[in-house]
Amino acid sequence: MRNQPRYHFIKNTTYALKGLKDIIKTENSFKIELIFFIIALVLLFYIDTTLTNKIILFSTISLVLLTEAINSAIERAIDLVTLEHAVLAGKAKDAGSAAVFISIIIALVSWSLILLDSFHLI
Repeated sequence: MRNQPRYHFIKNTTYALKGLKDIIKTENSFKIELIFFIIALVLLFYIDTTLTNKIILFSTISLVLLTEAINSAIERAIDLVTLEHAVLAGKAKDAGSAAVFISIIIALVSWSLILLDSFHLI
């Protein structure tokens, strides 16, 4: 049995917001991706496409922020264990970066295809 405190919605939400605030404050990549997210969110209101397509666009751009947050967590956990160069630590950080890269590619392809379709260019 795990020694874990009981779940409290308010406390857990506070921890999540604290983590989000810290990532925004300290991670430049997250800041850049957050700016793109906000721009994309505004564009969603003006793009003439189906609700399903808008949900896909929102989901793919949100996926970038999600993977960047997970990547930041991986990097911080590794840095907590060791600041020295370790091959496996480097591979773990590279895998986290690869996840972010893949999410960006998914977002770019989705946005490109849906926008091209919306403007009847494909």
